[in-house]
Amino acid sequence: MTPQLSLLNINQNLEEIKKVEQDLEYWSARDLMPILGYTTWRMFNNALDRAKESCKKSDQSIKYHFVDVDKMIPTGKGAIRTVNDYLLTRYACYLVAQNGDPRKLEIAQAQTYFAIQTRKQELNEQYLEENKRLESRAKLKQTEQKIESTVYKRGIKLPFEFGIFKDNHIKALYGGISTSQLKKKRGIPRGRALADFDTTVELKAKDFALAMTDHNIKEKNLRGAYKLNEEVIKNSKATRRTLLSRGIRPETLKSQEDLKKIEHRRSKLLSTKDIKLEQ
Repeated sequence: MTPQLSLLNINQNLEEIKKVEQDLEYWSARDLMPILGYTTWRMFNNALDRAKESCKKSDQSIKYHFVDVDKMIPTGKGAIRTVNDYLLTRYACYLVAQNGDPRKLEIAQAQTYFAIQTRKQELNEQYLEENKRLESRAKLKQTEQKIESTVYKRGIKLPFEFGIFKDNHIKALYGGISTSQLKKKRGIPRGRALADFDTTVELKAKDFALAMTDHNIKEKNLRGAYKLNEEVIKNSKATRRTLLSRGIRPETLKSQEDLKKIEHRRSKLLSTKDIKLEQ
């Protein structure tokens, strides 16, 4: 059997023993053992112990990735015996392969499989998180446009006045730190929007505070720069208190990848795919 064909087989075998419950995937260590070329639990358990140690050194939860369970197996003549087993996450399986007997061809192949699959999962999670940020940013833009129109009709008309209004919103949300100070702290260029580097939770917090402000301005029929600024400060401070009550201090959050770069990367990827389809 060629290494390439064998690799295809082990990939298929690993997929066949994978179990999925409530969107959580896992493997039984007992099922994994023969696929990785082990014939005795004692020897395989040594690899499991090394894998758990690696998990611990990586500051990951052993109890989460290596779930200790009992398994019922037939022993002949209808008898059943209870043996120790582990339910392993994909990450745990990757560590087992990394800490297995390097002389075994199956171990090398499993290392390749789990490395590729783990990377795919990481990229998928990154893509989903980027989607959340992009969607939240688009929603915030809509709310910003809406409230800009609202306050323009009620007393804030000049660009510098609206600049003060927005800065009051940021100061109240970030514990007194202004937009320019926050940009400097996070290394964001002066001409760029602060929100393009925000975390998802910041984008949602800003959207919530401004949406409340827009609602209250209309509901209370507020007019004049003073009252409008007072209202955005109140709502932004209230949003900040909610964040703090959940252990989130917005001014300590780290700057994220520029959303403009993410949009450019995705646009470039789509155009590359279109070119390939045309060919």
